[in-house]
Amino acid sequence: MSVLVSINCITYNHEEYIADAIEGFLSQKTDFEYEILIGEDCSTDNTKRIVEQYIAKYPELIKLVTSEENVGAAKNADRILELSKGKYIAICEGDDYWTDPYKLQKQVGYLEKNPRCTMCFHEADIVKVPKKSTGMKIKPYKRDQVSPMEDIIIGGGGFCPTASLVYPKSVMQDFPDYLRTSHVGDYPLQLLLTSSGYAYYMNECMSAYRVGVKGSWTTRLNSSSDLKERMMVVNEGDIQILTAFNRYTNFKYNDSVERVIHEKRYAIYIGSGITNEPKNNRYEEHVKSLSIKRKAKLIAFNSFPKSYGMLAQMKNYFLNIKLFN
Repeated sequence: MSVLVSINCITYNHEEYIADAIEGFLSQKTDFEYEILIGEDCSTDNTKRIVEQYIAKYPELIKLVTSEENVGAAKNADRILELSKGKYIAICEGDDYWTDPYKLQKQVGYLEKNPRCTMCFHEADIVKVPKKSTGMKIKPYKRDQVSPMEDIIIGGGGFCPTASLVYPKSVMQDFPDYLRTSHVGDYPLQLLLTSSGYAYYMNECMSAYRVGVKGSWTTRLNSSSDLKERMMVVNEGDIQILTAFNRYTNFKYNDSVERVIHEKRYAIYIGSGITNEPKNNRYEEHVKSLSIKRKAKLIAFNSFPKSYGMLAQMKNYFLNIKLFN
């Protein structure tokens, strides 16, 4: 039987977490063959040694992909995708993990029956290092449903838990350059996959998203002494992603894309403390259309990001750094 699913796992300095990820892969109960490709990016800790210990036990199932020097997350992801033999790609980075042994069976079952679907995702628990429950979830909907393209655009990269994604490899055969050059990988990937067909959400919690991981993108951002300035850079990066996506799709989703771009420009204006807002009729119309609650949230977060983050946690709901709610 040929491989139907390739599990793609990129990892770097995840010695405390990589075993959880691999155990989640090995626990999968399926009626099809799958393979595990782990892109180990020259970690300075024991991550590679732990992966090699698992390979010694499961040499036919797990493949290590590495090099003599660090290549970065984007190239690491590219090389394991290229080597993948499966019809479908399932993603889980080395600091997250799967919690349902039937996760792949459920998602691939849906994809096989619905060939127009180009991205399947699901709910995820949010756990704090090492594996402490926060009582919070990434749960964009309350039932199984098709996720409209507008929701993916407005939601940002945190809308879909990365460790929940399964998609047909064929969609990524000739992916656009902006996917490689973007400041993050999750958001443009979700935009591309969904625009190639449609996205489907399963209202089941089948993975865990771990927060507080030392060295992670979000941890480094939140711990920055110049968080306001860094947030402006993030918003500028998202605007570049959306502008490139808009051109790539021949402006098919222009209304939703412009809405998010205008909101991010407003966030940059707030965070910068400049006195003059951008002059653009569509921009001005969108800012005027914002609800009082939404406007207050944007002002509070972009003016006092650290304080706002602590308040959000006290209220016991998940604050995605890109404000997808």
